[in-house]
Amino acid sequence: MGVPGLEDLLRAATPQVLGAVVRRYGDFDRCEDAVQEALLAAARQWPAEGVPDDPRAWLITVAARRRIEVLRSETARRQREEAVAGFVAGPVPETDDSLTLLFLCCHPALTTSSQVALTLRAVGGLSTAEIARALLVPDSTIGQRISRAKQKIREAGARFVLPAPAERSARLAAVLRVLYLIFNEGYTASSGPSLHRVELSTEAIRLTRQLHARLPGDDGDGEVAGLLALMLLTDARRPARTRADGGLVPLAEQDRTAWNAALIADGIDLITRTLSSAPIGPYQVQAAIAAVHDEAATAADTDWPQILRLYDLLALLEPGPMVTLNRIVALAMTRGPRAGLAALDEAALTGHHRIDAVRAHLLELAGDLPAAREHYAAAARGTLSAAEKRYLESKL
Repeated sequence: MGVPGLEDLLRAATPQVLGAVVRRYGDFDRCEDAVQEALLAAARQWPAEGVPDDPRAWLITVAARRRIEVLRSETARRQREEAVAGFVAGPVPETDDSLTLLFLCCHPALTTSSQVALTLRAVGGLSTAEIARALLVPDSTIGQRISRAKQKIREAGARFVLPAPAERSARLAAVLRVLYLIFNEGYTASSGPSLHRVELSTEAIRLTRQLHARLPGDDGDGEVAGLLALMLLTDARRPARTRADGGLVPLAEQDRTAWNAALIADGIDLITRTLSSAPIGPYQVQAAIAAVHDEAATAADTDWPQILRLYDLLALLEPGPMVTLNRIVALAMTRGPRAGLAALDEAALTGHHRIDAVRAHLLELAGDLPAAREHYAAAARGTLSAAEKRYLESKL
């Protein structure tokens, strides 16, 4: 018999367990392997034997034993006995090492793609397959990135401490990108039966709050605040995004009275203060767009011309296919679906089911229902999310 919530429990414990073991042994590569073995052991044993009273301590102990087994083949008898004695005698630390672990995974010795993959694995607790779906690359590629990243960290002699301010600023862009991806995977799961994976979006918000609190006056603090505001303003809509049966409710059809007013107020206050005091960046612009949506009492009240102007700015700051696609939606809502379809043809975007979904929506608005049906069907075939698939099929 399975243990309810076991996957969520193990995912939430991963960064704390890994942080404790790395802090004790100082070898990220082998410690991460040991923690993965401990997680597998828990997944096998706990359904049969029950969850221990202190799951975190159990995982740390098992991971430490795995690490010690490796130490036995690498060190002299006296050294390993001291390591074992030191670990057994010491209490399980209660420090939350997630932020330190986050910066370690974004070590400058790694490429940005490796930083993202490793952090999603070590801090976000995502599996290799989940990371691959989030980044739209093959599973084997992510596995290789994680393996190489751990090797690079070992070769660089990285220490398990928060970096100095100058180095911390250099790593900040990768850290923010990772937090953004973790939040997005939680807010709109790339696969599985549920639209949301609340534990991931909650963890991303928690870590971003920590980051914002620890970087007052930092050169990148405007973007940290922007990302936090974006998360709050977006997560505020989560209660209205699904029906009782788990079905997806698009933004225009959501019951806005169900939105979290406290999160909206916090997010708007944060982005308002940030835009007036810090150099503007992509996360701040995205937060401003989210604020415009959240401030509209009804879908009809949405200030689409302002959103279009903000997407024009975002396209200059951080051009990319999803920015282009979202700008096309804003253009269509401002100037009509035919203008949006023309822009979509000109952009020639490919490779993501949302492109078909947007084209289908614009065709529906334009009255071309047979063509809309064709693209809704293509979008439904392309998504791995059961909730999205049900919604797209309902549009057929």
